[in-house]
Amino acid sequence: MREIGIGIIGGGYMGKAHSVAMASVGATFGTTLRPRLEMICASTPDSAERYRALYGFARATARWRDLVADPRVEAVVIASPQETHRPIAELAFSLRKPVFCEKPLGASLDDSRAMTEAAEAAGVANMVGFNYIRTPASQHARHLVHSGALGRITWFRGEHTEDFDADPRRPATWRNFGAANGTMGDLAPHMVNAALALMGPITRLCADIATVYADRPGTEGRAPNDDIGHFLCRFANGAMGHLGFSRVSTGRKMGYAYEITGTKGALRFDQEDQNALWLYLAEGPEAERGFRKILAGPAHPDYAAFCQGPGHGTGYQDQIIIEARDFLAAIETGAPVWPRFRDGLDVSRVIAAAQASHQTGGWIDL
Repeated sequence: MREIGIGIIGGGYMGKAHSVAMASVGATFGTTLRPRLEMICASTPDSAERYRALYGFARATARWRDLVADPRVEAVVIASPQETHRPIAELAFSLRKPVFCEKPLGASLDDSRAMTEAAEAAGVANMVGFNYIRTPASQHARHLVHSGALGRITWFRGEHTEDFDADPRRPATWRNFGAANGTMGDLAPHMVNAALALMGPITRLCADIATVYADRPGTEGRAPNDDIGHFLCRFANGAMGHLGFSRVSTGRKMGYAYEITGTKGALRFDQEDQNALWLYLAEGPEAERGFRKILAGPAHPDYAAFCQGPGHGTGYQDQIIIEARDFLAAIETGAPVWPRFRDGLDVSRVIAAAQASHQTGGWIDL
């Protein structure tokens, strides 16, 4: 085993998740490359020091450039707002340091394209953080689709719906301004990534996007970004699709859900019940057919590393630990591990096409 110094930029929601993941991935998966929590960066010296002490890092800083350039930081995790992703990644790649970047890859299509070019020019490990598709149940769903168990796929329906902004009395925050922070920039990339992973490339789409609460407290004199959006699409495999996204979907807490229909069967999944996959196979007597609930267990990808009991379940943090395992594998072996920056760029292209379709009111070819 050997150590690798990890630097994490951002100490909040995702900064904590990645810190915990890096601290536990070696014990969970027995990796031969073991992370050393070297440095964490936050917006102020006080918050950086607080995160350092809480998460167990050796050092803290409020200057991300110092973290990236530090020789004891050998790999960088970007868990800061998307507007910061591009300069951090470009500096790290110029120093030939591996980078894991939280989704969305860039704050714009141009940012995502530049970051991908920098990653490929550097020739070092790079990954983008789409964690929800990594649940054991969704990994198994991907296997079922790609193995042909459902036959020829004809239809995909996906949604990412939450209600954290459903109360019109809730004061505006940074999330309510700027295209990168709206529903299409923030929530939609997760389900677009799922659609690409499960179904393959999207060839054309037609989108509609809206702001539901344009006058919530704190928006005076400023134009709030989008609350809700959806699009029809066609996939390269010929299947039709519909994807919807909302942060004002009252009652929905983690509505990352999809349904896939094929000529031999169908499946459905909902992240609010992330350890269950519903599967229908068109076989046997008609009177005995129906969807059956499959509980995740050690027979499914990556489950056994966390728990030996079927149906006991994995959770959100476990998805981040799986990502950490794959990032370390990419660094150690030099082999690309999905999803790379180029896969994040594919998501950005779809989001940009949806925004363009909304502006023109018509179909867009990708």
